[in-house]
Amino acid sequence: MTLKLDDRDLKMLSILGEEGRISKAELARRVNLSPAPCWERLKRLEGAGLITGYRAEIALKKLASHVVVFMAVELASHRGNDFQLFERSIERIDEVVGCWAVGGGVDYILQVVARDIDAYQRLVDRLLEAHVGITRYFTYVVTKPVKLSGKLPLEQLIERQPEE
Repeated sequence: MTLKLDDRDLKMLSILGEEGRISKAELARRVNLSPAPCWERLKRLEGAGLITGYRAEIALKKLASHVVVFMAVELASHRGNDFQLFERSIERIDEVVGCWAVGGGVDYILQVVARDIDAYQRLVDRLLEAHVGITRYFTYVVTKPVKLSGKLPLEQLIERQPEE
């Protein structure tokens, strides 16, 4: 069953995507609903799995010195068990804050946050020594963030159905 979303649902998702700490009363006001119906819509969106969590954005630069690295990984073998071994291994590494299986010239793109380049290289060495299937990897050090919007382009992604 597909959950039908109307303009208010999309507006709620958009607002929450940018302002996860907004009060329920303010959310209701911004989508022009009274609090009870707004709360019910919110619970329906959460229950359908459209809202998977709320989190704070941390200004890590103000907290600690660090480096952000994107690592492209190619596995030596492409059997199902090889992918599973690699993915299970990556899930246990806290410094890997994002990992995507991708099509194309490499198998995975990892986002790593480490104290410094030396700490990143020690992480790579541990991965290589753990024999998780890596045959090649490429390192891309982030020199500056250009866009870090958590806002999803909902209006561009959702195909609007004509009103009946």
